[in-house]
Amino acid sequence: MEEPRLDVVKRDGQRERFDRQKLIRGLARAAGGRPVSADQIDAVAAWIVDEARRGGPEVRAERIGDLAERGLARVDPVSAIQFASVYRNLADLDQLEAVVRRFKDDPLPGEDQLAIEAPIPSGPKSSIGRSREIVVPRAGG
Repeated sequence: MEEPRLDVVKRDGQRERFDRQKLIRGLARAAGGRPVSADQIDAVAAWIVDEARRGGPEVRAERIGDLAERGLARVDPVSAIQFASVYRNLADLDQLEAVVRRFKDDPLPGEDQLAIEAPIPSGPKSSIGRSREIVVPRAGG
């Protein structure tokens, strides 16, 4: 059975057919010299394709890049940072530090967890899933 067509909307608005081999080459380039196997690259690519298809017949190039970073981070965070340094065209160490901090602060969902791709309704300061101090109101104000 042939997979449904998936078109990538580039930053300039042009559309091109999704090319899985191009994705795999980019992932492999980012993981070059790292302990990442071809099977792991293929698995990341398959996950990216599945996630991209969930949005319909078109996907923005930025979404593919974000998914690639997240997928590589599951396998090897250093490969994800190498990918981000090229994909996001990082200009200085401050930008690189921001990417590293995002990977540290925004843990990826495990294999058995559902990723939340939309904004979190309760906002970034939510205490959901975090330990918090319980404040007991004082009597009389």
